[in-house]
Amino acid sequence: MTPRLAAVLWDMDGTLLDSEKLWDVAVRELAREHGHEMTDELRHALIGASGADALRMIFEGLGVPPTAEALQAAGEFLEWRVTELMTGPIPWRPGAEDALAMVREAGLASALVTNTKRSLTEFGLNTLGRDFFDVSVCGDEVALGKPEPDVYLRAAELLGVDPKDCVAVEDSPTGTRAAQAAGCAVIVIPCEIPVPDGPGRSFRDTLVGLTIDDLEQALKLRG
Repeated sequence: MTPRLAAVLWDMDGTLLDSEKLWDVAVRELAREHGHEMTDELRHALIGASGADALRMIFEGLGVPPTAEALQAAGEFLEWRVTELMTGPIPWRPGAEDALAMVREAGLASALVTNTKRSLTEFGLNTLGRDFFDVSVCGDEVALGKPEPDVYLRAAELLGVDPKDCVAVEDSPTGTRAAQAAGCAVIVIPCEIPVPDGPGRSFRDTLVGLTIDDLEQALKLRG
């Protein structure tokens, strides 16, 4: 059967909100707490990663022993610091608010699908507006975060749609892999780091001017 566009599944950090810069502040401060400066290579590797994966990568990249106590303390520090940074309006990515409104006006289902944990995602939703989304799924609400497909599969399940009838909008290699693994078509809008080209991936510079036709073309490209 030919896929029909049923829903749009939106990543949050770096896709709808320019919030990766807030995470950048927090993870670099965490590295300094352990007596290191984080390299750009390590920082870029963290983009799009789930909380647990990000902490593992930070400790490994810094050469710090990942004891249970140290990991817990690091996780608590990041949540505290990002909460502090996210209090108040968070900058939008170009065209994101209009794109969300366009999908809503077209009557399509819409979901926020993020590796960010629920407690922090709520701050993002304060800026985005909950009315744009039928459901939201966070990284701490599934067994495995991106790049595994769990968050996307769960979002499709909650919406009652086939993932193959969904277009995911992502900014990172990690998120793109997750969406494709779930069977979604993907529109990629790179933010902080490049995303490699690959089969079934549509690319845009920004969300400015996104149309329903663009979403349908992404489905056709995925095949």
